[in-house]
Amino acid sequence: MNRTTDLTTQLAAACLGAGVITTVAVVQGQNPITALGITLFSAVAAVMVGQVL
Repeated sequence: MNRTTDLTTQLAAACLGAGVITTVAVVQGQNPITALGITLFSAVAAVMVGQVL
């Protein structure tokens, strides 16, 4: 498995995980744009931690 595929897999998994929580937040009334920003930040942070470990 090459590095690009590994990075893509990590990003996809992080976005799915963050997306579930973000969906709950939007249902409870959070602004969707804010929720999307939080999702993207969380996904990028998770991938960065995954690359370091």
